[in-house]
Amino acid sequence: MQRSADHDQPLRVVQWATGTIGARSLRAVLDHPRMVLSGVHVHSPGKSGRDAGELCGADPTGVTTTHRLDDILALGADCVLYMPRVTDLDEVCALLAAGVNVVATTGGFHHPAGMDPAVRNRVEEACERGGASLHDTGSSPGFITEAVPLVLASVQRRLENLTIHEYADLSRRDSPELLFDIMGFGREPAASFDEGRLVHIEGSFGPSLRLVADALGLPLDSVEVRGECAAAACTTDVAAGVLRAGTVAAQRMTLSGLREGRTLLEFQATWYCTGDLDPAWELRPTGWHLTVDGDAPLGIDMRFPVPLERLAAVSPGYTAHRAVNAVPAVCAAAPGIRTTVDLPPFTAVLG
Repeated sequence: MQRSADHDQPLRVVQWATGTIGARSLRAVLDHPRMVLSGVHVHSPGKSGRDAGELCGADPTGVTTTHRLDDILALGADCVLYMPRVTDLDEVCALLAAGVNVVATTGGFHHPAGMDPAVRNRVEEACERGGASLHDTGSSPGFITEAVPLVLASVQRRLENLTIHEYADLSRRDSPELLFDIMGFGREPAASFDEGRLVHIEGSFGPSLRLVADALGLPLDSVEVRGECAAAACTTDVAAGVLRAGTVAAQRMTLSGLREGRTLLEFQATWYCTGDLDPAWELRPTGWHLTVDGDAPLGIDMRFPVPLERLAAVSPGYTAHRAVNAVPAVCAAAPGIRTTVDLPPFTAVLG
């Protein structure tokens, strides 16, 4: 339901899912001066019926969690912060059709023009029926792949190339299952990069590149993705375990947005567990580096200035806080799927 961003009454917000990012988002809503927590949706029955404060390290709130969609719909909230691992389209459409705005971090809605037409039509119809808006955001994709590039392009009148480099030093990440079992570090290098990983990267970040290119009046002809690995030059201990010499110790995935035969926009993710690599790669500390080749060239470093041991505790805020800060703008927006381009630049209200 559309509502003015400067309404005198606080916005009534529901937190949907309370995983790593959702718990951080929940805490941000509780601390926000212009929001009130209306409800919390959890997927685990074991979390249902508990006070919301228990799930984010806060004092008791008086708000009890639920795993029932109908309970959330009955609240009549202004917005749901939708943060499960994957999108359930039935849930999203039910919320929108009931007049509840949705800010999601699950992906899938960054570039409406590139969505499956049937899915887009269904979501847009739900938005129209409920007079509600949907916005998909986060830190990456979202902040670094859309908001920041659009700001950098605002001082250009000619753009040759804009590249976003994302670096993640995982040497102190104590998550053996994530690094070794899911991401494939510590394995023997394969003849070709994991195709499923490349499809995931293209689906996650390709829509952002297309959105930015469309906004600049330079639509992309195609998006190409490639991956490469580097091995540990010697056996080394990392927080998650032991990386043997010759096994995968770094991965780089590059997504290139092509226009008229050249790369206009590019996103490159480099994740590594050691700097001692074969072949040697140029590495930067955890964070982002952006380069702009145009008539106003730029080079921007954005580092995460916290010890690597604390990064897992700090990093969820980059995604969660972006979503929370978007809520007023989304509540004030016209019904429909609203992208970074559609919404005005929003300001965080901190006090």
